Amino acid sequence: QVQLVESGGGLVEAGGSLRLSCSASGSTLSSYAMGWFRQAPGKERVFVAALSWNGGVTHYGDSVEGRFTISRDNAKNTLYLDMNSLKPEDTAVYYCAAALPPGTMVVIATDRGYDYWGQGTQVTVSS
Repeated sequence: QVQLVESGGGLVEAGGSLRLSCSASGSTLSSYAMGWFRQAPGKERVFVAALSWNGGVTHYGDSVEGRFTISRDNAKNTLYLDMNSLKPEDTAVYYCAAALPPGTMVVIATDRGYDYWGQGTQVTVSS
């Protein structure tokens, strides 16, 4: 079983950048398909980005495509989300998630597909 802890959130001005980290313990992230989701106040949790088990395939939500990048450092057992050109509508609590991989090249864009979740980190983008 893997435990996930997010960090790197904070307050940033519109147009700025942040890097979120998701550190794992109890297991190696390279054994899982990974994802990032976010939840704004009063709204449902939505998909942000996903990485396949082998790290070879990525997939992004339409609202972040071209601005966010998901990556993984196996040596550090850490998942990242690099966020650029941030907008006020990116304000949310961001969660990382891990899934026992259904396939080598499969990415998972629905939260029901994930088995483990972190506690979340707050990102606030001011206008």
